[in-house]
Amino acid sequence: MNYLLAIIILIYIAMMVLVGYIAWKRTTSNEDYLVAGRETNPYIMALSYGATFISTAAIVGFGGLAGTNGMGILWLVFLNIAVGIFLAFIFFGKPTRAIGKYLNAMTFPEFLSKRFNSKFIQYFSGLLVFCAMPVYAASVLIGAARFLETTLSVEFQLAIIILAVIIGFYVIFGGLKGVMYTDAVQGIIMFFGMLVLLISIYWMLGGVTNAHTALSNMAPLFPASAKATGATGWTTFPKVGSVFWWNLVTSIILGVGVGAIAQPQLAVRFMTVSSNRELNRAVLVGGVFIFVATFSAYVVGSLSNVYFYQTTGQIAIQAAGGNVDKIIPTFISSSMPQWFTYIFTLTLLCAAMSTLSTQFHAQGSAMGHDVFSATRKDERGSLRLNRIGILVGIIIAVILAFILPAGVVAQGTTIFFGICAAAFLPVYVCALFWKRTTKQGAIAGIVGGTIISLFCLLFTHQKEAAGIGLCKMLTGQAVLFTSMPWPYVDPMVIALPLSFIITIVVTLLTHNTKEEEEEIDAMFKAKDGESA
Repeated sequence: MNYLLAIIILIYIAMMVLVGYIAWKRTTSNEDYLVAGRETNPYIMALSYGATFISTAAIVGFGGLAGTNGMGILWLVFLNIAVGIFLAFIFFGKPTRAIGKYLNAMTFPEFLSKRFNSKFIQYFSGLLVFCAMPVYAASVLIGAARFLETTLSVEFQLAIIILAVIIGFYVIFGGLKGVMYTDAVQGIIMFFGMLVLLISIYWMLGGVTNAHTALSNMAPLFPASAKATGATGWTTFPKVGSVFWWNLVTSIILGVGVGAIAQPQLAVRFMTVSSNRELNRAVLVGGVFIFVATFSAYVVGSLSNVYFYQTTGQIAIQAAGGNVDKIIPTFISSSMPQWFTYIFTLTLLCAAMSTLSTQFHAQGSAMGHDVFSATRKDERGSLRLNRIGILVGIIIAVILAFILPAGVVAQGTTIFFGICAAAFLPVYVCALFWKRTTKQGAIAGIVGGTIISLFCLLFTHQKEAAGIGLCKMLTGQAVLFTSMPWPYVDPMVIALPLSFIITIVVTLLTHNTKEEEEEIDAMFKAKDGESA
């Protein structure tokens, strides 16, 4: 490793440790540890939200998918901003903040639990987050480690361990304050790193028009195997209803674009600011950040095909040795000057560490606060359990990062987003906007959405079901339903509407008690009062 780069990384790590130390000194209670004291600056909150949202899974994983799927993935940018920022902050964030404050909820599972007066919801949701999050966290770890392996020749396994140890330090001790403070610093670095990358590729390829024209003209070079499934080129949308279309639209665009609204680690950010005005102030910062980060990653991934073809005669996936997770790292290492490799190394470290810190914090709080500490009143003991939960979550994520197969970064992300959407989104919507929703309806929706989502992953969706092999072992075929389009419909597209239906039907068949209705009325009056 170049000495200059080593110095840059050491300075960066020292900054993260210092910020984590400051957060640790300011963390004295569970409220500080879990919701940053509910007094976070809106711009820090917006940068933390964006840096959590945009990880190495987005840059390396989905940037790599753009190299194989083309510009159609840019629809995900639109959903990331429209749903993940505007809809999330304005329509979901404000009532979440107000009701969360009224209920004194400090995690997303606890928010749902107190809203519906059900400890089962808190236990089940906490276990679901703890068990599902490691796949997503491992995917982010893999994305960062692959970049370090490809560009800096750092051993893959060693890179995973180094990242986990550094992040674990400031998350375990600093809590959400440590996470959000470091996220803000990392978000600024990410923003400028991705902006420079976008400008660089357009300059390298002769400008916007020349770059996009060259990519359009490469349509005949699109792999024949992909064309056979409906692909038409890197700058055109696939044939509607084709296998390629179902994968792109349901798994990549809808799976991540819609799934973001019910992410526990993102929803809890709304409970860290003091007023609705702070959320309004955060929208612009969050929107600009998400646009630059995602648009840059997806455009660069697509246009890397032009660069590789002009310099090596290969398309991106060929130049990356067939591993989609190596497209972006290979492009950076082969096309950019050494100084930019340093900048982008720092950008990727920021993207990985900001998201991983939040994932580890969410895992730890899910196990420590929502499962083990839910019946305890000893705050010091609860803090200790949260920290132990984080440590266990880190260990699980590292183990998975060692054993998961190549090309899993984007897939691991979509799986987690899909499960969260099916399990939490219907109940989350009802919790905020439908007073009539009952405890029984909420429980049925969360459990039903989880079971249906897992069933589809194991038995109907080709990509996961064939890889896991349980359906093959039990039925003799890779998936239960082989006729189009069922093997290629993302589980979320099936599980999410069914979860909504279950929640509504069970609610209509049951009733809240008079005491529950009075509590819900008071809760919604508090929400409406803060919105006035």
